[in-house]
Amino acid sequence: MELSWKNINFAPNFDKKAMRSLTNCYKKMKKTLVDLFEESVKLYPNNTFLLEKTGKVFEPTTYTQVKEKVYQLGAGLQALEVKKGDNMALLSEGRNLWIIGELAMFYAGAVNVPLSIKLEESNDLLFRLIHGDVKFVMVSGTQLKKLRLIKDQLPEVRKVIVFDEQDHYEDKEIFIGELLKMGDEFLASHTQEEFLKVANSIQNDDYATITYTSGTTADPKGVVLTHRNYTSNVEQSLTLVHIDQTWRTLIILPLDHCFAHVVGFYIMMSRGATVATVQVGRTPLETLKNIPLNIKEVKPHFILSVPALAKTFKKNIEQGIRAKGETTVKLFNFGMKVRQLYFGDSNLDFKGWRYLLKPLVALFDKLIFSKIRENFGGELRFFIGGGALLDKNLQKFYIGIGIPMFQGYGLSEATPVLSSNGPDRYRFGSSGKLVQPIELKICDSEGKQLPVGEMGEIVVKGENVMAGYWKNPESTAETVKDGWLYTGDLGYMSHEGLLYVKGRFKSLLISSDGEKYSPEGIEEAFVGQSKYIDQVMLYNNQSPYTIALIVPNKEALKRKLSFKNLTLDSEEGRKEAIAKLEKELNKYKKGGEFEGMFPERWLPSTFAVLAEPFTEQNQMINSTMKMVRGKIEKFYAQRIDYLYTSEGKQIFNQKNLEAIK
Repeated sequence: MELSWKNINFAPNFDKKAMRSLTNCYKKMKKTLVDLFEESVKLYPNNTFLLEKTGKVFEPTTYTQVKEKVYQLGAGLQALEVKKGDNMALLSEGRNLWIIGELAMFYAGAVNVPLSIKLEESNDLLFRLIHGDVKFVMVSGTQLKKLRLIKDQLPEVRKVIVFDEQDHYEDKEIFIGELLKMGDEFLASHTQEEFLKVANSIQNDDYATITYTSGTTADPKGVVLTHRNYTSNVEQSLTLVHIDQTWRTLIILPLDHCFAHVVGFYIMMSRGATVATVQVGRTPLETLKNIPLNIKEVKPHFILSVPALAKTFKKNIEQGIRAKGETTVKLFNFGMKVRQLYFGDSNLDFKGWRYLLKPLVALFDKLIFSKIRENFGGELRFFIGGGALLDKNLQKFYIGIGIPMFQGYGLSEATPVLSSNGPDRYRFGSSGKLVQPIELKICDSEGKQLPVGEMGEIVVKGENVMAGYWKNPESTAETVKDGWLYTGDLGYMSHEGLLYVKGRFKSLLISSDGEKYSPEGIEEAFVGQSKYIDQVMLYNNQSPYTIALIVPNKEALKRKLSFKNLTLDSEEGRKEAIAKLEKELNKYKKGGEFEGMFPERWLPSTFAVLAEPFTEQNQMINSTMKMVRGKIEKFYAQRIDYLYTSEGKQIFNQKNLEAIK
C-alpha cells in the first residue's frame, strides 16, 4: 500500500504537519541495492535466483548460494584493496558472474561502470575506461584481448579480474579463482560485521553505476545512477506489472543496458523470482543462435525485447509457416486476421459484436497459435519492448499469436523505466501508463507546461532521476533543472492517462516556413510496412522539401527482379529496383494504399540509396538500436546537399545507381 497522508481521513485534532513529516521520513528510509539484495535473500533463501547453461543443461543457483558467492567475491575485492568510491568496469557477456560481480562491487563500496561487449577497444572502450576513472576491471575471457591491446594506455587500472581461466596472465591480471581464495582468507580472518561495514555504510545517494550512453556527440556521457535511483525504479516499475516468486525471465538484452538491469534482474530479485542468461557461444553469432533453444529450455514468463529482436522473431515465425505449405499459410493469415480483429488495439475498448468471434479465436488458437507459442517455451505471457518505438503492426502481429508485445518508455537518465503498457492496461501506439510515484509535465520549447493532449517535450521528476553526468556539469545543468529531467523526447499525455512518445523533441523535421514534425512515426511505417526498406532516415532542416536516406533490402529487391529476369548487375535492373523503392514511399501519398496516414508535406520528395547500413560499428545507431541522426547527417552531408539539386532530385541519378549495385 502506498503511504500518503492525503488519502487518510483524519480526526479533527490530528496533526497533519506531523503526518507529512512522518511520510517524508518514510521516503528517506535507507534502501540501497545491498539492502534490497539482503532482504530478498532473507525472504526467499531457497528460491532459484540464477539459471546458467555452460554445459548441456541450465544449472540453478539459489538466493542463499548467490549471497555466499557475492560475499566471497566482495571479500576478495576488499582484500585486493578496492576502496569505497572506486570505479570498476565490467566487460562481459551475460552470465551469473556478471550479476554476482556487480553485487560484489557494492560490498566493497565500488561503483560499476558497465561496458558493452560491442565496444571496439580503439576508441569507445578506451574513452570510457579513461573518462570513467576506472581502477579495476572485471572481464570475461573472450573480451580480455580487447583490454590487452590498450593496457599500455590505461595506467590508472590497477588490476584486471579475469572470469575465465587463461593459459597465461599478463601484468596486472588475476584469475577470479585466485580472488575467491583471497575472499575466503579475508572472511576467515575478519568477522562478518567487519566485512559488512563497507556495504552497510552505503547510503541512498551513493553512486551505484556510471552507464555510458551512445549519444549523438563524439564523446558519450556517463549517466550517474545512485543506489536509490535503482531501488526507487524497482518500486515504481512494480506498479505496472505484477510479478511473484514463481516467475522466470531469460535476459536476451546485454546486461549493461539499464533496462536489463532494472527490469531484467533487480525487479526479479526483489520478488524472489528467477533470472536466466543466454548461453554464451564461442562467437556472437553462436550466442545469438542459442536464444531460441534457451527460450524453450527456460520457459520464461516474460522477455525484454527491442524492435530489432521482435522483427527477427516475427520473420522466423513467418518462415516456419511458409515451410508448411500454402494451406497452412492461408489458415495462419485468416486466423491472424480473426484474432487481431477480436483483440483490437486495446483492452480498454468495448468489444461489442466482436465477442461473437470468441469461438473462432479459440479454434485457431488450438490449431495454430498454441503450437507457435510452444517455440517460446509455452509459458511466455508477454514481451516488453524498450528502446526505439515499436511499430503498431508488429504489436498486432504478436497479439495475434497470443504473446502481446507491450511498449514501454524510459531512458538511462531515469534509471530507466517511466511508463509501460501491460496485461492490465494497454493500447497499441501508446507507451502506457506512468510508473508511480512520478511527476510528469509536457513543455513547449520555452519550457512552458502544456495541457493534456498537446505535444511537447516530456519532462519528469522523481527519485529515479539520475544524479547527473559524470564529470560533465554543463550537460547535467542543461538536462536536470530543479530536479526535473528534460528528456529531449517528444510526446503527450492522452485523456485516458496514457503517454504517447512520438520521437525526439530536438530532431524534428523543420520546414522552410518553420513548421515542425517528428519523423520517427513515418520512418517506422516505411520500414515496418515494406520488405524492401531496411532502414530510413528523413531529413528537412528548413529546406524546400523533405528527403529520405534509404538503406534498401537488396535481397528482397533481387527476388522481386528475378520475376522479370532482371538483376542488379544491369542498369535496367537497378532502375527497376530504385523505381520499386519510390513506389513503396508513394503508398503514403495521394492515391496510395496508406494515403492520409501522414501529412504529405513531410513525406520525402526524393531519396538517396545508401550502400552501407547504419550500424553500431559505424556509430550510426547506438546500443539501443536508435539512429544517431547527428552522425548520419554529418557523414552524408554532401549527399543530402546533392538531393536538393536538380540532378540529385532525379531518383535515377548516378549516385543511386552506384549504391544499389
